[in-house]
Amino acid sequence: MVVCVNLGPEGQVGSGWGRASCVAIAEVRVGKIVRWDEIEVGWDRLHDEGTEGSHHARIARFLMDHQVSQVISGHMGPGMQQMLARMGLTVRIGVEGDAKQVVLNGVN
Repeated sequence: MVVCVNLGPEGQVGSGWGRASCVAIAEVRVGKIVRWDEIEVGWDRLHDEGTEGSHHARIARFLMDHQVSQVISGHMGPGMQQMLARMGLTVRIGVEGDAKQVVLNGVN
């Protein structure tokens, strides 16, 4: 399973999905993280460039390009939640704590 989690300070789950500056793409197999890539996405900077739809499309393309099936965040707006649900992704919000541990807990 491939999971994307937005990152906050010191490896914690970030609070705002659409304004994340950095996310991690984690591949989990048999209860272990076998790949963990931290990527500077700059969504915090890009959020207000263009329309809301273009920002959502930017994030959707990123998730499709990385074959993500689950998204984890501290917070996410309703429009983004609806878009990700239409894409068939599992979305977990209201999450706090160490990002790696949260990913493992959510997949097991």
